[in-house]
Amino acid sequence: MERSATVGLLRWLRRQLRQPLPVRERIEAAVDNDDPDEVRRLLETFEFSRDQRHHVERLLEAWESERAQRAERS
Repeated sequence: MERSATVGLLRWLRRQLRQPLPVRERIEAAVDNDDPDEVRRLLETFEFSRDQRHHVERLLEAWESERAQRAERS
């Protein structure tokens, strides 16, 4: 099942982090493992503009909302 928020987050991060850095791989692994807390922790090390930070926070919040909805259905 494809999760729209995580797909959107990964696409956005890949555009922002064009170089395949080790931290990008760790972020992608955290997304694959459905771990938004780890993604947040890793993203704290990046300097995003205010608009970029707002956008990524909205994507993370959408992901967490989707996770909560899935948990409620289980």
